[in-house]
Amino acid sequence: MLYCPGLSCGKRRFKLPHHRSAIKRVRQDKKKRARNRAVKSAVKRVAKSVRAASTSEEASKLLPGAASTIDRAAKKHAIHWRTASRLKSRLAKRAAKQVKATA
Repeated sequence: MLYCPGLSCGKRRFKLPHHRSAIKRVRQDKKKRARNRAVKSAVKRVAKSVRAASTSEEASKLLPGAASTIDRAAKKHAIHWRTASRLKSRLAKRAAKQVKATA
């Protein structure tokens, strides 16, 4: 069996891959998972900042940046493009509602 680092986790035991291609796939998946988690966290962060905006001006300033971050996440396939579209739509709707509430 070939050596595959990063698969043992404390007391839990994982079945280690035996083939070189499977070991390479584990390495690739580990990198991809880390990248996707970072991108998804960024999406959550910008969505939260738009939702937490206290004024309509602040929300409308944050919205384009949030949309850009969400689009980049969809482009990298970290989230589905329809999920990205739905999230942008909901954020825009909320920002518009804040405008009506403050007006």
